[in-house]
Amino acid sequence: QVQVAESGGGVVQAGESLRLSCVSSRRTFSNNGVGWFRQAPGQEREFVAAISWRGDNTMAADSVKGRFTISRDIAKGYLQMNSLKPEATGIYYCAVARRAIARTVASEYAYWGQGTQVTVSS
Repeated sequence: QVQVAESGGGVVQAGESLRLSCVSSRRTFSNNGVGWFRQAPGQEREFVAAISWRGDNTMAADSVKGRFTISRDIAKGYLQMNSLKPEATGIYYCAVARRAIARTVASEYAYWGQGTQVTVSS
């Protein structure tokens, strides 16, 4: 039973855009924060962006501020990625937080998707 699922990954060239989506079968999705993390080859998973349950509070890693935008509605989460750089390459994971607010730490998230691959070529 899939509880969290991402989509929208792909292969793009540097400077292009992608929009990732996240859906969850969890009833808690609409009442809890949502986050995006990524894991590059050979590296640890890192925080990308997070949004609170109402969408009125967002957080983003310094490396993506101004280029990535996180948003959500009652049923889905989104990560709009503009001006992509090769260093953005990796597997992107959507996660549902344990609480209503946005969080940057992976341990604050209870449910994770399987990830979607994003590859940015130079």
